[in-house]
Amino acid sequence: MSTERARVAEAFRATPREGFLPPELRHRAAVDAPLPIGHGATNSQPWTVRFMLERLQVPAGARVLDVGSGSGWTTALLARLTGPSGSVVGVEVVPELVEQGRANLARVELPWARIQAAAPDVLGLPELGPFDRILVSADAGAIPADLEHQLAIGGRMVLPAAGVMWTVLRDTDGWVREPDHEHRFSFVPLV
Repeated sequence: MSTERARVAEAFRATPREGFLPPELRHRAAVDAPLPIGHGATNSQPWTVRFMLERLQVPAGARVLDVGSGSGWTTALLARLTGPSGSVVGVEVVPELVEQGRANLARVELPWARIQAAAPDVLGLPELGPFDRILVSADAGAIPADLEHQLAIGGRMVLPAAGVMWTVLRDTDGWVREPDHEHRFSFVPLV
């Protein structure tokens, strides 16, 4: 097992999915499928989350943005990967999910991670950037330039766009966009 795969596997062990699901769905936490969390959103399929986190390659101490934090599970997983020397901020557009995600996150006691409400008509958190890593858990249809500009030099973003998973790398010359054409992905739309 690769080091990155082992780190992600450990984050999953330390952050059980059931704590981020509605009580009536916790018995289905082991099901490898997206599960509804209300308000048209889902807690993503574990295989997909694992795939994205392995591609994101989150180092300890990183500053991370989690776009579409939903139930807070990905925010917590990212916080496990950064460790207390890093920071993770989740951003969510649905007010009820902001509250749900905050409550779920509070129970796992990762004080270097938080969730905040998205500002109207603003994608991500440009005022807090740049970020070393950005994870996007909703499909924008195309790679948003607004998020690319929130990446630090040397940063990495993983996101779905039009059903394809992309890894975006930023260097001093601009951005390198790498698609994964082996798999197809279905996410709620990024609004």
